[in-house]
Amino acid sequence: MSPIRRFTHDTFRSLRHRNFRLFFGGQLVSQVGNWLTLVTQVLLVLRITDSALALGLLAAAQFGPVLLLGPFAGLVADRSDKRRLLLIVQSLAMLQSFALAALAFLPEPPLAGIFAIAVLGGVTVAFDNPARRAFVVEMVPPAEINNAVSLNSALMTSSRVIGPALAGLLVSTVGFGWTFVADGVSYVAVLAALLAMRSTELHRGPVTPRAKGQVREGLRYARRTPDVWAPLVMMAVVGTLAFNFQTVLPLFVTRDLGGDETVFTILFSVVSVGSLVGALAVARRTTMDVRGVGVSAVVFGVSMGLLALAPNLAVAMPIGVLVGFGSIGFLTASTAIVQLRADAAMRGRVLALQAMVFLGSTPIGGPILGWITQQLGARWGIVVGAVAAVGAGLWGMSPARGGTPRDVGLTASDTAEPAPA
Repeated sequence: MSPIRRFTHDTFRSLRHRNFRLFFGGQLVSQVGNWLTLVTQVLLVLRITDSALALGLLAAAQFGPVLLLGPFAGLVADRSDKRRLLLIVQSLAMLQSFALAALAFLPEPPLAGIFAIAVLGGVTVAFDNPARRAFVVEMVPPAEINNAVSLNSALMTSSRVIGPALAGLLVSTVGFGWTFVADGVSYVAVLAALLAMRSTELHRGPVTPRAKGQVREGLRYARRTPDVWAPLVMMAVVGTLAFNFQTVLPLFVTRDLGGDETVFTILFSVVSVGSLVGALAVARRTTMDVRGVGVSAVVFGVSMGLLALAPNLAVAMPIGVLVGFGSIGFLTASTAIVQLRADAAMRGRVLALQAMVFLGSTPIGGPILGWITQQLGARWGIVVGAVAAVGAGLWGMSPARGGTPRDVGLTASDTAEPAPA
């Protein structure tokens, strides 16, 4: 086998499975649409308010429900048919995009309405996130879970390359309203993919029966499993302060680099290119270890520090690639460890807990960084995130976190029997 064919075979091996191919294609279209809405919401609120604090509050509105509903949403995922749950959630998300479009077409879009739909979108994300990520595990055999998780991360970051750039183009040519409409239409792809899947080819784990104390049981399980707990702690710190650099980035571009909305979407896409490279690099790995997660957090933090020092856009662009590489390297590695090590019956709750500490930390960190940016400037907002990422990474690399660094491989608890024909 030639080196190129071997690279392709090793990197994309989970796409041999029909259900995962359908999921991958549908999600690629839909996630581009999601980034259309996320970036367009930011640009619309920035156009209305020109306020860093307002952008921080928007982030809080978008992800606050994840913090509040995370454990319950994970329990729902464990108890439910995940494909059916995703069909419901994705349909609701489509309606929300069309509602945003209706507001954006008004002569003066109401800020309260935009924030209200952002909250509803956060509720959707709270249920979608654990169900979608747990469903990835059901579409491939156990030996290819790590590859499927990594390719899913690569898909997400590919959409981050295309979506923001497309958002800038559409907003400048057809306006905010039609950009939201484009996102609503994109949900057709993922809904069609889910409906076309073969349920007999899914590798389903056990469905969790109803019982008291199941949310607390998920928390206790995570706490006593080092390969789950250490990534969660790092994700809480990095998610609160470092990943919220996206809240600061629009102001950094417009106030410090002298750019406009188009320049922001270009820099955002450049960061996403680095993320795509990082995700594909992780996809080739067959094992993960907690210390490696710490290293990627340090790389992320150092690159953010360099970005804060960038004097102009020409310098910021190549550094943005490093920021993307470090950010997705951290996120993909930590996610893969949690998904691989979580028991099948606990996976939905553990992934919801992960979403809660990562996405749910946004409503805490977003306003904090928004206030720092408002008071001290966007560069200081980025520096705070850089210090947090480096600190969390050094803790993850240190024996002080407890346990010993080791590769994470599959055990019997990671396997699931295929659904009966």
